[in-house]
Amino acid sequence: MLGFLGIGAQKCGTTWLYELLSLHPQVRFPAGKEVHFWDLQRGRGLEWYRGLFASETAAAVGEITPAYAILAPPIIAELAREFPALRLIYLMRDPAERAWSAALMALERAELQFDEASDQWFIDHFESHGSRERGDYEACIRRWLACYPAGQLALIRYEQIASEPLQVYRQCCAHLGIDAVTTPQILEQAGRVVFAGSGHPIRPALSQYLRDQYRPQVESLSRYLQTDLSDWLG
Repeated sequence: MLGFLGIGAQKCGTTWLYELLSLHPQVRFPAGKEVHFWDLQRGRGLEWYRGLFASETAAAVGEITPAYAILAPPIIAELAREFPALRLIYLMRDPAERAWSAALMALERAELQFDEASDQWFIDHFESHGSRERGDYEACIRRWLACYPAGQLALIRYEQIASEPLQVYRQCCAHLGIDAVTTPQILEQAGRVVFAGSGHPIRPALSQYLRDQYRPQVESLSRYLQTDLSDWLG
């Protein structure tokens, strides 16, 4: 049965985490990555969703859909009623870098070349409701913690994946209640950190714009989590 969810955030390393945990002998993702039931597929019905995981008996059975981070409070409340024991994993990244990476993904989906997109095109994307909501980590955390105990939510910074990938892996295993098995394949994947959008650094003209946009949120999140996030302030 369903035991854990990766809830985001988008462009913060969820694909890396999915591929890493998929190699663990005690973990199963029977429906693959990004099922999108709770945001896009609810019309299929809850029994359909339960059925995706019903036959799995592994120690840790789950799915990772980054869009779940921004689910509306009533949906999170419903999820908590149906699956009160879920273990949750939420990855966070410098919100300016996250917004830039998300914009580059949108650029590709729009079939635009990097040089074809003006600074204003990027600013419009940064200001979109979706981008702003996904980058408001504090609001996302508060919504989920309104329905789940804090001990069931693991918060991991994207920067940790780059600097301490095995430590992140061990933290996730401990959170899921499984052994931190280290096979050669797991060790290889742990070291395969791909920074989305790294081929195009943030344009200098847009860097300060993003820093100014997210400074109040980063400062507020730092106080809320009682964590030093000064490296996100640029």
